[in-house]
Amino acid sequence: CAAPGFNPEQDTENLRKAMKGAGTDEAAIISILPHRTIAQRQQIKEAYKRAIGKELVDELKSELTGNFEKVVIGLLMQAPFYDAYELRNAIKGAGTDEACLIEILASRSSSEIKALTAAYSKEYGRNLEDDICGDTSGMFKRVLVSLLTAGRDESTTVDEALAKQDAKEIYEAGEARWGTDEVKFLTVLCVRNRNHLLKVFQEYQQISGRDIEDSIKREMSGCLEDVFLAIVRCIKSKPGFFAERLHKSMKGLGTTDSILIRVMVSRSEIDMEDIKNEFLKTYGKTLYSFIKGDTSGDYRKILLELCGPEK
Repeated sequence: CAAPGFNPEQDTENLRKAMKGAGTDEAAIISILPHRTIAQRQQIKEAYKRAIGKELVDELKSELTGNFEKVVIGLLMQAPFYDAYELRNAIKGAGTDEACLIEILASRSSSEIKALTAAYSKEYGRNLEDDICGDTSGMFKRVLVSLLTAGRDESTTVDEALAKQDAKEIYEAGEARWGTDEVKFLTVLCVRNRNHLLKVFQEYQQISGRDIEDSIKREMSGCLEDVFLAIVRCIKSKPGFFAERLHKSMKGLGTTDSILIRVMVSRSEIDMEDIKNEFLKTYGKTLYSFIKGDTSGDYRKILLELCGPEK
């Protein structure tokens, strides 16, 4: 949330103090950065450079470590650049973090996809589509390429007749035949607008007697199943999708910190309150209590500031 009486020069001074001399005053960093908007943090970066002649991000990187550092560095990036950074890390090196590709590309709006694609080129001098194509294959690759075109219809109109036909075609491409014609799923799920798809899901339930998610689980597997499920869940409820991602990152043995950090940082200014509500509704526990029980130290403190107290 925006800080009242925001003063980037004062923040700069306090951050500099926090890093001067031996050791770092993490509490000072936690008291400032989570309580500023992304736009305000950009102003702090400028003010810091102006006053100190150094990059704030470099200074923080040399002072901090581990998951706490990852959260702080993420907070200082503009949204499209943070998405680009996460995608780059998911692709480069050995192996691919498909779950990260799916989470970002299935959940971002057309304008967000265009912005992150541009940020990726600017930051890394590479083409995101080429990089993704080099790292994925088959129908999964085709779904990601379709999402990358940012070609989803953004209108709100529902064509009732087309919705019925879409539902029928998906049913005939999946449940009603031997083998699955995945392209039909791709065409409908990646291109139609949200209101239209909600109607398609309703019609599908009537024709097939099951939720489209159940059919996807029955008909597909692996990354393809995951990406189609992510698309359907984001269409139904984006906050619900992220609540599920957060729950998955913390339940059971160990914490998948990369997911926890990415969702908390990337959604903090978009729909965190809605995500908290969905989390409580779905899992019967607050997101705050989950994070508190699953993390520790300064990492826990900064995440709890981003989460915000329970209303």
